[in-house]
Amino acid sequence: MNWIILILAGLMEVGFTFCLGKTKTATGQELTFWWIGFLAALALSMYLMATAAERLPIGTVYPVWTGIGAVGAVVVGIVFFHEPATFWRILFLTTLILSIIGLKVLG
Repeated sequence: MNWIILILAGLMEVGFTFCLGKTKTATGQELTFWWIGFLAALALSMYLMATAAERLPIGTVYPVWTGIGAVGAVVVGIVFFHEPATFWRILFLTTLILSIIGLKVLG
């Protein structure tokens, strides 16, 4: 259950990076909506990460949380914000994913 909570915390990190990306092009009331979404996802992400850290080692929790967020942010950037999907980005993204899996296996 703690790993599920940690994964949800990482997904909320992806959510707040998505909202942050949307603030770049939003104006008026839409901008307010994206900032509220950013703050809500940020708060939920931190709460879930702290909850997972109560039972899992912090040396595992933090890298997995940031790794999920980093991978998710790159994928969101490619899919929603039309950032380039170069060979090197995909290679290092794959390396990061394998590292997160390694932490889970060894943790």
